[in-house]
Amino acid sequence: MPPQAWWQVAQFTHFAASVGDHLPKTYKAAMESGNAGKWSEACKAEIKSLLENKTWDVVELPEGRKAIGCKWVFKIKERADGSIDKFKARLVAKGYSQEYGIDYEETFEPVAKFTAIRVLLSTAAKYNIDLQQMDVNTAFLNSDLDEDIYMQVPDGLDVKATQGQT
Repeated sequence: MPPQAWWQVAQFTHFAASVGDHLPKTYKAAMESGNAGKWSEACKAEIKSLLENKTWDVVELPEGRKAIGCKWVFKIKERADGSIDKFKARLVAKGYSQEYGIDYEETFEPVAKFTAIRVLLSTAAKYNIDLQQMDVNTAFLNSDLDEDIYMQVPDGLDVKATQGQT
């Protein structure tokens, strides 16, 4: 590899390694950071969305069942010019701890294959069709599960304050 190309790869690698280092890895780290207020608001917005979508009911854990864990994932969304757009917090279940036949029967991911997207784009180009895209906030919350899944109460959720909101 020529020295110029090696240097460019090294610069990119350094940049890629430094991106995201400032994001908190845990709820506690987020609440102890210099942006605690912004992370707190992002967590509250996520919990509000989960409550509005009736994602869960707070219940006692039935005997013989185990609750799966959950964690917060933090991200800073940026505008095209690199300025901060918003602080985003997502609550995710630690699904890897689920047991087949107890917590779920089948899995799937409703994502179009890349070849299907290429066919769509080439067809639109050929027939001069305008395409649009959209994003559905909390889209994954709009389907029902056949099984009852029990999850631990996430950090930052005041269960007593949410009673009657689910």
